[in-house]
Amino acid sequence: MRGYSDRVNHALAFAAKHHDRQVRQGTAAPYATHPANVALILTRYDQSEDVVVAGILHDVVADSVRDGLTHEDLVERIGRKWGSTVLDDVLAVTRRRTDDDGVELGKDEQHDDLLGRLAQASGGARWVCAADAVHGAGSLLADVRRTIEPATVWGRVSGGRDAAVARYRATLDRLQAVGFDAPIVEELAELVDALAGAPV
Repeated sequence: MRGYSDRVNHALAFAAKHHDRQVRQGTAAPYATHPANVALILTRYDQSEDVVVAGILHDVVADSVRDGLTHEDLVERIGRKWGSTVLDDVLAVTRRRTDDDGVELGKDEQHDDLLGRLAQASGGARWVCAADAVHGAGSLLADVRRTIEPATVWGRVSGGRDAAVARYRATLDRLQAVGFDAPIVEELAELVDALAGAPV
């Protein structure tokens, strides 16, 4: 995707609105910087506009119900504004709080559930999953490298370094297991290895 797009700009504004009260875990950075960075990563790999838009919106349904909107309202609004392809990709990588039987899922179970659904996900959704992981792992690694107290960074991550590495490695392994072999997988693998060797 090249150049300015009104659809992308609209998606960025929509994500910023729905993440406006959120910050990145353990930081003061607005959460909206994350979907914007996911979009940049997808653009760097020359993904389609639909995939970039799905990357921008990928956390809206899971993380944001505001202004009286329900989960269903958000899903309907995304589908109406950006189409079924974007909506399908967003839902494929949305963390679900309950399983198909309505049983509440813990954080690790939510991650496992998402990874399990990648087998049926489109290539676009897999790109979004990979870009999300690349930004998350890359941001964490950058924070560790620029501090003199790495323990303060790991302390804001559930389970610390080993758990973070395990989650990113599980994402990498799952993407490879479902046959996703795009170049971004190599970038994610390098980041996972770097995190595993990062100081604690």
